Amino acid sequence: MARQPDLVFAGAPRVNLMPRSEIERRERESLTRKWVWGVLGAVVLTCVVIAAAYAFTLVANIRLASAQAQTNTLLTELAGLSDINSALATQRELTQFRAEAMGADFAWSPVVGAIAGALPPGTSLTGFNVVSGGDPVPGADPKTAVGLSGTYTVASATPLDMAATIRAIRAIPTVIYADGKSVTGGATKGGDYQYQLTVTFNQTIYSGQYAVKAAK
Repeated sequence: MARQPDLVFAGAPRVNLMPRSEIERRERESLTRKWVWGVLGAVVLTCVVIAAAYAFTLVANIRLASAQAQTNTLLTELAGLSDINSALATQRELTQFRAEAMGADFAWSPVVGAIAGALPPGTSLTGFNVVSGGDPVPGADPKTAVGLSGTYTVASATPLDMAATIRAIRAIPTVIYADGKSVTGGATKGGDYQYQLTVTFNQTIYSGQYAVKAAK
């Protein structure tokens, strides 16, 4: 006779007697709680972001107000210095005007002394008719630029060696041109012979005393 297999039970049998509707209700409640917590978390995160943005805006506004206050203070101080600024501007204009008007300033004594020193003994410088050159040009060589030109009257009791006299005058470091113009014989004031010499000096004779100094 065949043996029947033994039935082995792992435990007591269990049966879920909860209605399907109750299970679905609990699932809906669980899902609803998850949605509520999710929405609540989103609201909290939004509030945090809004608070951070507000705090950032508040700090930025405070800094802007501080900068504007400082700017207003500086503008007030500058307004108080308007008289000084006007005076400084006037000073600069006058300085520039003086530099332009006195750009060709030079001392007469060295010029006359240089001509007189080149003349031979017994000769005297009795007069001159000259015109000043232009103002110095930035970058131009003052040794070649015309600074003073005209005629000089020389008197002598005896005839002069004009070639030697002209060479002596041309040897003056500040002279860029010299030549004889005319000679008159006979009795004249200061000598028996009167000579007209044409001489041109360069701009190294200018004093530069009133030139506007370049800003460093």
